[in-house]
Amino acid sequence: MINPAASATHVAVFDGDRQIAADAIEHSTDELAHFDRVWDQYLMRKDRISAFLDAHAIAVSSLQAVVGRGGLLKPIPGGTYHVNAEMLEDLRHGVQGEHASNLGGILAYGIARSAGAPAFVVDPVSTDEMDPVARVSGLPELPRTVLAHTLNMRAMGRRAARELGKRYEDCRLVVAHLGMGISVAAHKGGRIVDTNNANESGPFSPERAGTLPVGDLIKLCFSGKVTERELVRRLTSQSGLAAHLGTSDCSEVERRVEQGDPVARLIYEAMAYQIAKEVGALATGLAGEVDAVVLTGPLAQSRWLVSWITERVSWMGRVLVYPGGDEMQALAEGALRVLRGEEEARVYA
Repeated sequence: MINPAASATHVAVFDGDRQIAADAIEHSTDELAHFDRVWDQYLMRKDRISAFLDAHAIAVSSLQAVVGRGGLLKPIPGGTYHVNAEMLEDLRHGVQGEHASNLGGILAYGIARSAGAPAFVVDPVSTDEMDPVARVSGLPELPRTVLAHTLNMRAMGRRAARELGKRYEDCRLVVAHLGMGISVAAHKGGRIVDTNNANESGPFSPERAGTLPVGDLIKLCFSGKVTERELVRRLTSQSGLAAHLGTSDCSEVERRVEQGDPVARLIYEAMAYQIAKEVGALATGLAGEVDAVVLTGPLAQSRWLVSWITERVSWMGRVLVYPGGDEMQALAEGALRVLRGEEEARVYA
């Protein structure tokens, strides 16, 4: 399993359902400074993965499949996909933008070729199963698009279904992935029928701006104070908690809250409020019939955040909290469903 992040490459090897080796291969700022584009990091990251396999005495030839995190591909339904030439081309060129996750499928394909095994991606970031009514915006030329934490949200949706004693396909869930970016999605009939674009809308997060007052944003765009590149960077990595409090580290923010800092409490609680409000909005996509609200992702470990959200959404029904989530397990399960004949791999086109 290969899950590339901005400053690390997360790797794991599974024997069936059991993880037998794992590591987070760190990449320093100095190391990454040598590369202009994400694609340029391919050989460096591939060499480091090969060294990981050697260190654990895992022969490449023993691999039956190699699975990568799906990146910013064209809009496609969820599922497990073969990595093919069309996918590699779109990942290399960043068809929906540059992101470290674009290397997931490329690295999986490179390792799989050496192993003589198939390469897959599972539930890519660009998974788009929205109901047609949810896709319409107020401008015909600007339909709503999806970039979300689909891999973890769907995996935790399946986990919630097991806890509820139901099939995932029979559940109606609102799942919120809480991380550096925040995705909230309505799950119905085994599909994510509506969700926010974590880079552009919904709650603000530790680093992202979320939905903004559009009139004032237009004025900022034409103010001459920032370039397009600077503004995109500001909205996607320098906003939210980072802009208000000077840090995106939630443990630091919680420390300030516990020490009685009124500004830290206001901003942190405002983030929880916006998350809860988005959960309520997505519940309308299920006509208010919600089997459970699921809170997952790294920030679901925050006592303050989870309690504030739960206070506002518990009227809907059960609130299930799965801190962290396990994306490597989710990648493994996606490949195993194909290898075991439980699901047919999709073709990207």
